[in-house]
Parts: sequence; structure tokens; C-alpha cells
Amino acid sequence: MIICPVCFRHCKLKEGQLGFCKARRCLDGISTIDHYGAITSLNLDPIEKKPLKQFFPGCKILSIGSYGCNLRCPFCQNYEISIECQPNDYDSLSSIEIVDKALAYIDQGNIGIAFTYNEPLVSYEFVLKTFKLAKSKGLKTVLVTNGEVTLPVLEEIIPYVDAMNVDLKAFSSIAYQRMSGDFQTVKDFITYAAKRCHVEVTTLVVPGINDSEKDFTNEVIFLSSISKELPLHLTRYFPNYIYKEKITPLSLLIKYQEIAKKYLNFVYVGNV
Repeated sequence: MIICPVCFRHCKLKEGQLGFCKARRCLDGISTIDHYGAITSLNLDPIEKKPLKQFFPGCKILSIGSYGCNLRCPFCQNYEISIECQPNDYDSLSSIEIVDKALAYIDQGNIGIAFTYNEPLVSYEFVLKTFKLAKSKGLKTVLVTNGEVTLPVLEEIIPYVDAMNVDLKAFSSIAYQRMSGDFQTVKDFITYAAKRCHVEVTTLVVPGINDSEKDFTNEVIFLSSISKELPLHLTRYFPNYIYKEKITPLSLLIKYQEIAKKYLNFVYVGNV
């Protein structure tokens, strides 16, 4: 029996057992990536889609997705790869192959590599190896993450990360419990990361889960305590996966944007 050290969940795994994230397994008495280099998605995206508004705007970035996640959000927008991915649903690429692809796209405006779509840090060793190589080639590195990993993992990878978008899914322990997450872990993650690389935060406003005005006000107060310059993206929920509540009213996003602007200098509304 081992305890996986990667995220707050600290799965207790017997030999051969797969963790909650479905991406890590106990092999030879250690927690390791189950399918190293598994790739489910590869796209050249505008960097604003990460979303990053204040990191090389107007450029593109090669966006890579693998599979697995350590949360279970009932409204997951990428559940096919985060939760339900099957062994035949992915290809494999080495870090060298990914970096070569990124370099080949430079003439199309590419500045680097982003790991995104699923939760990349459940396979952080592969991300780390790829980022180290990317940095040696002059490429920028981006993470899109839920911020639900332990600080030792973050400390190991952050010297090789230029920018992050962290998905702050709610601002209460109760809401995080509904997503099988840990509220304190993401707060610690954002606080640490924002002092060491460019960080922007996204909150998908979901009716019935994180639309409490009191909680949201506490969220922007927390973010402003880190820095008033920390960009916040408020994005619109649409029914997906197993959550079927109605679409977030645009009026609510605008209201929350006005609240957030009292505390933060940069607040964006997206996915409208």
C-alpha cells in the first residue's frame, strides 16, 4: 500500500491499483503515470482561449490535452477526456515530439506549449519534462489547471512555468465538496503561484453551485489580497455532463463583473 503524493486526495493504492484521477497507478511500489505521454488533444489555439488576456495577447499557443482529473465537477466541459477517457481514445507523443511540433508552428504565431483541456498536473512528471525541454528551446510554457495539487508538486514544476490560468471553481468548502475537491488546496496554490509566475484566474459561474453573491464577494476580496492586478475571468456556464441547470444569465455575469471591479483592476466576461 502506498499513498500518492500528487494531490490533496492522497489516494491509498495497492500494487496495480488506479487512483481516483484515473491517470496514476501504483506500479512497483510507487505512484506513477499510467500511460506516459498519452495525448487526447492537440490544437494551435489563440492564447486568449486559455483564457489568458495579459500574456502575449494576439499570439497562439500549441495546446495539449491528456486525460484524467482529480475532481468530479458535475458540469465538466471536457468530461470525455477528463473523466470518461478509454485506453483507445488517445495517442502517445514524447516530449521531444511535442516540442518539435511547437517549433514547427512558430511561423504561424505560436509562442510555446500549453497543457490544458484535462487536469495536466495529474501527469506532472511528463509536463515537467516537456516544459524543461521547451524552455531550453526558447518556448513559453503555460498551464491551465484546477490548482488541486500539493505544494511540493507545484514547487517542483513552477520554475519552468511562464503563465497559468487557475480554475477557481467556487469560494466555499461546501461547493468544493460537491466537486470532490479541497477548497484550501486551491487557495494555497493560487497564493503561491501568483508570486512566482504570471497567473490569471477563471471562475465558471454555475447556477446553484457558486452563484452566491456573498461567496463571490469573498472570492474577489481574497484575490485582491494577493494582488489587485490579478486578472479574473468570469465565464458563462452551459449545461454539460450530468448538470442540467439553465444557462447562467448574462445579467448575473455583468453584476458579478461590477462587484469584482471594486476589488480587482482587470475583470473579463467570457463564453457569452
